[in-house]
Amino acid sequence: MLQLVIAPNPKLRIQTKQVKKINHSLTNTLSEMVKLTKTFKDPEGVGLASTQVGLTESFFIAKSGEKFIKIINPKIISFGKKTKQYFEGCLSIPNMWGEVKRYINIKVSYTDETGEAIVKPLKGVLAWIFQHETDHINGILFPDRVLQQGGKFYKFTGKDETGADTFEEITI
Repeated sequence: MLQLVIAPNPKLRIQTKQVKKINHSLTNTLSEMVKLTKTFKDPEGVGLASTQVGLTESFFIAKSGEKFIKIINPKIISFGKKTKQYFEGCLSIPNMWGEVKRYINIKVSYTDETGEAIVKPLKGVLAWIFQHETDHINGILFPDRVLQQGGKFYKFTGKDETGADTFEEITI
């Protein structure tokens, strides 16, 4: 059974290596990653990289609409011109959030679990998830981006009377 790796575990800083062969073990691991991610409800899990379950090959899952896509050997081919600041968190860094600028439009390539090579543009939330998870497989965590961009950090402080999440700015 897969377990989520929590920061500051050094496994989160690994530079992954390319997947050489898609086999039953890999497709099973990807399915298990989807199951694990679905267990996170508040906040909801929308992506999970191999390093977040202690593995060293280059793959992740990402939520697209109501389903998860399985992405092997991802590459970002190009970035659009516009960025947007997102309020970003990570399952491996519980209760911490930050302001991160990411590209709204990107063009990507990857292999799916059937071995098919995919090249396509992504936009909006899926583009953001793809960038976050690609950072993971390169040993980069979202706080690195916050610091690099001069953004702010926040910690989750609970819920207000309406049930909305509340946050407090913190310094690192």
